Amino acid sequence: MLMKELDIKKITYAGVLIALGIVFGDLGTSPLYTFKAIIGHQVITETLILGSVSAIFWTLTFQTTIKYVLITMRADNKGEGGIFSLFALIRRHAKWLLWPAIIGGSFMIADSLITPPISVTSAIEGLKEIYPGLPILPITIGILSALFLFQQTGTGSIGKFFGPAMVLWFGMIAVLGINNLVRDFSVLRALNPVYAFRMVLYYPEGFWVLGGVFLCTTGAEALYADMGHVGRRNIQAAWIFIKVALMLCYFGEAALLESYIGHTLKDVDAFYGLVPRWFLMPAIAISTLATIIASQALISGTYTLFNEAVRLQIWPRLRAKYPSELRGQVYMPSINWLMMAGCIGMVLYFRESSNMEAAFGLSVTLTMLMTTVLLSYYLYSRKVMPKVFIFALLIIYLWIELTFLTANLKKFAHGGWLTMLIGVLLVTTMYMWYTGRRIKNKFKKYLRVDKYLPLFKQLSNDSTIPQFATHVAYLTIAEKPGIIESRIIESIFCGQPKRADLYWLLHVEVDDAPYTMSYSVKILSPDDLIYVRFKLGFRVVPRINLLFRKVVRDLVANKEVAIDKNHCLVDQGGEYGDFRFIVLKSFLSFENDLPFWTNIRMKLYFILDKLSLPDAEAFGLDYNNVVIERVPLIVQEAEDIKLKRETDLNG
Repeated sequence: MLMKELDIKKITYAGVLIALGIVFGDLGTSPLYTFKAIIGHQVITETLILGSVSAIFWTLTFQTTIKYVLITMRADNKGEGGIFSLFALIRRHAKWLLWPAIIGGSFMIADSLITPPISVTSAIEGLKEIYPGLPILPITIGILSALFLFQQTGTGSIGKFFGPAMVLWFGMIAVLGINNLVRDFSVLRALNPVYAFRMVLYYPEGFWVLGGVFLCTTGAEALYADMGHVGRRNIQAAWIFIKVALMLCYFGEAALLESYIGHTLKDVDAFYGLVPRWFLMPAIAISTLATIIASQALISGTYTLFNEAVRLQIWPRLRAKYPSELRGQVYMPSINWLMMAGCIGMVLYFRESSNMEAAFGLSVTLTMLMTTVLLSYYLYSRKVMPKVFIFALLIIYLWIELTFLTANLKKFAHGGWLTMLIGVLLVTTMYMWYTGRRIKNKFKKYLRVDKYLPLFKQLSNDSTIPQFATHVAYLTIAEKPGIIESRIIESIFCGQPKRADLYWLLHVEVDDAPYTMSYSVKILSPDDLIYVRFKLGFRVVPRINLLFRKVVRDLVANKEVAIDKNHCLVDQGGEYGDFRFIVLKSFLSFENDLPFWTNIRMKLYFILDKLSLPDAEAFGLDYNNVVIERVPLIVQEAEDIKLKRETDLNG
């Protein structure tokens, strides 16, 4: 069943199955590496084992179950989730909300560069149990390369296999956990949170162990981000089965490690030690398949994050494609190749999963903190619950996540600095793009349209001037039909006038809902000037060329606009004459005299603008009918120019 056909508002067998396949991959594969990250090179002790598994259980309970599955998922944006969807719900309330949104989104993207490498490497390293000298790096890089090369075809054809494959994975880890747990049920006493507190308070490295414990919940943010694919109720239903399977596996690992007290992990693999020798190869194959599916879900989620950031105008424009019919699926070529290079770079840099574990999780802690801030503001602004409960939730989760953040800071010197650096670069890019756009738009000059309506009619009927096109359309940022940018007036009437039968002003408004597609029209002057506002959701890539022609047909069919049909035959696929789109491209004028910081921001903005997707392609315009006009932007004119006149040359 395709996701577009799925009723995500109800709990269905198909919905739960798809949730298992595309939502829980990161969380579901965490038993491969969590205990290895917790223990590291330490000697295995009972305090460490019981304290760790107790901390894992309560972390999954508080962070994943209560915060994300039960509370955060109620902050749905027309069924969609994720930190940018949450930001879209509340962004109009306060400007400062931009910061937690871009910080959270940036560090989630940064974390996505290390999640596929650690997952796949951890699975493939199981082969060392059979072939100790086998080189792991080439296999891992080969799998990751194939995964990224496959992205451009989409997951529509194989997506239906993800669910059954992950059911097999979760069933396997549950059985393996039970098989070892029956040998030592005493580890179940770790359900008592006292064991976690004892470890933190009395074990020498107890507090820093929490940095490894946190890896069991790093995929919780993905639950919220992927909510729009399958719906909140299906995720909540699937989570019951998944948490049971995860905890059976974790307690099974704890029971196994109890047999190795006094040893180190050189003597046992916390996960593959659960697997009987005869089942090792099938277990490695299933584990590898699960990590590939988990990586696929994370990669698709990263495309969605970038697509939302572009539409919310906090990231430079990117080329987007739709490789399949799956609901909301988008493919971004530039991001795909950058992620491929980044993931392969991570594998080459860290080389082993144990090294990746030392760096994994630091950046996503910041994402969870930012989600807590945004969620609290959402609950407050929507009056979902009494203020005292909202404040209590904020304090509790700030305390939990700041504790994890502090524990994870130990990872900074061991490779965490790399994902943090990537996150900072992403935050800087978003900030520079967003503020640069605001500065640029702030200093654009606007004029009243009604003052120029007679000129439009006069120019349209002036046969002494060669016709520029039948229809001339300008993309405008003017939100109201009664005003127009001065540069558009100058483009039409100054220099070489652009005579046309009909002029169009097209404005694209990004709606806070994800999949809105609507338009409204204001006829400013019959037969001369028409304003069209497109309202598109933040997950909809604008294809203005296609949408605009649909609008023209609707207006003609409704007899709101009279257009000569002699140009060609509409019913045979033709159009009402030729359409010419004018894109006015700003550049920073040399006449500016800007303060230092503003100058830096504007220069960086225009550098990003040159690197980003051209406006015509970003708005889905065909190049054969687009004219680009470069317009100087003057933000702050130079003042007090001391230019002295000397003696006249003929004097």
